[in-house]
Amino acid sequence: MELKTPTFSIKNWSQDDQPREKLLYKGKQVLSDAELVAILIGSGNREESAVGLCKRILASVNNNLTELGKLSIKQLMEFKGIGEAKAITIIAALELGRRRGGEAALEREDITSSRSVFELMLPIIGELPHEEFWVIYLNNSNKIIQKKQISKGGITGTLVDVRLVLKTALELNAVGLVLAHNHPSQSLKPSKADKEITQKLKIGAQSLDIKVLDHLIITEKSYFSFADEELL
Repeated sequence: MELKTPTFSIKNWSQDDQPREKLLYKGKQVLSDAELVAILIGSGNREESAVGLCKRILASVNNNLTELGKLSIKQLMEFKGIGEAKAITIIAALELGRRRGGEAALEREDITSSRSVFELMLPIIGELPHEEFWVIYLNNSNKIIQKKQISKGGITGTLVDVRLVLKTALELNAVGLVLAHNHPSQSLKPSKADKEITQKLKIGAQSLDIKVLDHLIITEKSYFSFADEELL
């Protein structure tokens, strides 16, 4: 007599345990992270359900969605039941979430403190595996005219063209600049190069009656402010 292999398809679960139906009838707020990711991938493997698989994937990154967003397609495909298409779907969904966070931060148009700069830039550069240098251009009311990526580098640093920064400031009629870059190493200590570029930009801007208001070093969880530490 042939025994049938048990199926773990979501379709065979009770309605309360089906993520799609749970979202439909109870709302998205009641779903766990694993259930939301399970909706993305649709199915698990022969040994575990989609939710079970997603719980295991999340457990591998300590249930941290930020860390999940850093996994590559290859790393996700190491989990049985995750093929290329599912891996791409997970990565795309998390990238949309990251971009949404950046748009939410942009709704705060005024720069009122170093904290407001951190909240603005964290979704943009806080999780990156490489270093990027950005400049926020402000008008005389400290409202954002534009924020612009000036350079993109490797894990340990990036080069900044002072002339390009100031040229853009003049084109935008900006009167204030806030500098920001991330440290993939998660160190908040400013390097010698960080201090040098801050001084170069400060001196160059002063000659054009433009003020460098702050320079933030940003990591995933915190920041260092040159202004707060009285280094400007």
